[in-house]
Amino acid sequence: MENDRFFLQTIQPVTHDLGGFKVHRTLPTRTRTMVGPFIFFDQMGPAELDPGQGIDVRPHPHINLATVTYLFGGAIDHRDLLGTFARIEPGAVNLMTAGHGIVHSERSPQDERAGGPLLSGIQTWLAVPEDREEMDPAFEHVEADKLPVVSASGATARVVMGDLWGVSAPTTQYAATIYADIVLEAGGAIPIDAGADERALYLTHGDAALDGVPLEPMTLYVLRPGIAATLRSSAGARVMLCGGEAFTTPRFVWWNFVSSRRDRIDQAKRDWKAGNFPKVPDDAEEFIPIPEIPKTVSYP
Repeated sequence: MENDRFFLQTIQPVTHDLGGFKVHRTLPTRTRTMVGPFIFFDQMGPAELDPGQGIDVRPHPHINLATVTYLFGGAIDHRDLLGTFARIEPGAVNLMTAGHGIVHSERSPQDERAGGPLLSGIQTWLAVPEDREEMDPAFEHVEADKLPVVSASGATARVVMGDLWGVSAPTTQYAATIYADIVLEAGGAIPIDAGADERALYLTHGDAALDGVPLEPMTLYVLRPGIAATLRSSAGARVMLCGGEAFTTPRFVWWNFVSSRRDRIDQAKRDWKAGNFPKVPDDAEEFIPIPEIPKTVSYP
């Protein structure tokens, strides 16, 4: 088949209805855990919540990973145990490093709830090299105007992480990572180079094709190594490009925990259940209890 020449794997989303908005998850799956460092890939929305409503992701823990939040629309207030408060808005990036353990919450801003807040964006998790898994937790917010933008041939690409199209994003990397938000106008095109070990394309909406092979929305297309091609759209589209360094050792995923060691995840389970994680300042009254049946099974 023609698409076999480009795509190593095609991953359909698992969609969760969270009441008011949907989340479409393409990583991890039983057939593939990672693309480069990316071990979790969720599209949130797009949704317009009812007036007075909002998202309220109560305080919850992570270990041994970094989370990356990137919005197309709306805003989210982030708080964590470091005392961080950061509002993320479209085009900016939040990078939260869990290290040996972090707790955070994500909520719609109170000042945006009355009119019915928007929610649209991508949240990903990145695995980190084994020798960095237990680093101190950290948080980094990079404003939209600090991320490089490349525009040509009816395409505009914001580089969220890594080096692409001759520019470099300032966002911290723990392993070689590429991540970009590509907006194609009608008739627009952009080259997809073969530089990274592993790469994937995800069409959020619109129509797009890779050297004439069409992409389906909300589907993750893992590209074959060494393939260079041109991404085009006839009517306009938005596409995320992600990937980077291939990891040689597996990672395990259970609920909100990622680690190269199963026993480390077991310890994190015990610690959260026992209340051993520090609280989030200004958001310490609520928390998400550990599930009796995990929402995310253990991979691999």
